[in-house]
Amino acid sequence: MQKRQLPGRRPLLLAVGAGVTAVALTAGMTSAFAATVFSDNFTDGDTSGWSKSGGTWTVDGSGVLNQSNAGSELARLFAGQTSWTNYSVQARVRPASFGSSSALVGLAARSTSSTKMYRLAVLGSGRAELQAVNGSSVTAIGSASLGAGTGTWYTLRIEASGSTIRGFVNGTQIASGSNSLTGAGRIGLVTAYASGGFDDVVVDSSGGGTPTTPPPTTTPPPTTTPPPTTTPPQAGWPTPTSSQKVDATIPVSGTFDGGLKRFYGIGDGGQSESQDPMFELAAGATLRNVIIGAPAGDGVHCEGDCTLINVWWEDVGEDAATFRGGTTYTVDGGGARSASDKVFQHNGAGTVYIRNFRVENAGKLYRACGNCSTSYQRHVVIDNVTVRNTDAIAGINTNWGDTARFSRITIVGDPDRETSICVKYKGVPKGSEPTEIGEGADGVNCLYSPSDITYQ
Repeated sequence: MQKRQLPGRRPLLLAVGAGVTAVALTAGMTSAFAATVFSDNFTDGDTSGWSKSGGTWTVDGSGVLNQSNAGSELARLFAGQTSWTNYSVQARVRPASFGSSSALVGLAARSTSSTKMYRLAVLGSGRAELQAVNGSSVTAIGSASLGAGTGTWYTLRIEASGSTIRGFVNGTQIASGSNSLTGAGRIGLVTAYASGGFDDVVVDSSGGGTPTTPPPTTTPPPTTTPPPTTTPPQAGWPTPTSSQKVDATIPVSGTFDGGLKRFYGIGDGGQSESQDPMFELAAGATLRNVIIGAPAGDGVHCEGDCTLINVWWEDVGEDAATFRGGTTYTVDGGGARSASDKVFQHNGAGTVYIRNFRVENAGKLYRACGNCSTSYQRHVVIDNVTVRNTDAIAGINTNWGDTARFSRITIVGDPDRETSICVKYKGVPKGSEPTEIGEGADGVNCLYSPSDITYQ
């Protein structure tokens, strides 16, 4: 991405506040974090590669990302992976308005959910504070007085190494402490009852648990499908036991069993970008026996490894599910229909397993992201799936070594065999559009034989 010249900044005088851990102010520290693994300056005009939770986020004509809803209790935009451990994240932030002295505009690191993270915030009181946030519990690690308010750009940086967390404002350390709230997680941009601008986000790694761009060679794909199953996809669509309107994203950790209740009410029902998800699954979570009705927003977000069992999408909005931060994701049973673009979006690394599933009236069942902020080698294993009136089953990026493996695929109502099984793309950096370069089995990236595909 093209970087813009950063404006000059005046010196900043900081005073450590009473009542919190006092730290020495160390200006001009040399960071041990060197390898850049993520950056975004928003000059492409969008927030692709980021996951929204609350607020109104737009990129203006000058390439600044703005959160304009000052009435939002918590507006957050996340990127990166839940597996990231030791790293520094830096961004420029410019508060535009504060609703109170405790309102904030800030930066987050090691976020494991939308409410658990380390946060460096510029407060309406005129202070900057490094915080450990766990739901409604906020622990101050340290703070300093900024002596300034809205309309000023601040460069915030959080460094996380082991249990040591440090916060910097304009290159000056304002806080440092030992905290064990979370050892790994994503980055985030956050506001609370405030509005503000964000720009020039950079993540540097010290080498611990961070992703790298894969080589263009293909590593061996998963050699077997998940444990054999004889369960066919359900012939019809289930009838909801009841319906519940949802006004905000439902966070899931552990297992959420919906009892085949219909959940609906988020988003506009269309393909507009950056809609909130209906469910946000923490790493290791399971969502089961759920019917997602319209409007469904951005469906389900998996922030780490996740399992979706018997989940049904009656009318896919932006996407049915997005796999973001883990390495193994399983979809077992259920179905999706009316997806004008795609059903499953794979942004993170690793392998998606889709089995015992049915898809109807869709663009694609699966798409490996071809222009996300970080490029990975991605794999999908699709088994025992029924397809009807769908343009393509899977789309992958062969130049990044992606693979798609198919078995027991049944395509219904396609006498001319127009459904594409495996479409190949050339993946590109964020801000560009991938190009389609071919389709069909090749024994390297698209893995299936004629006997794996049945037409009815």
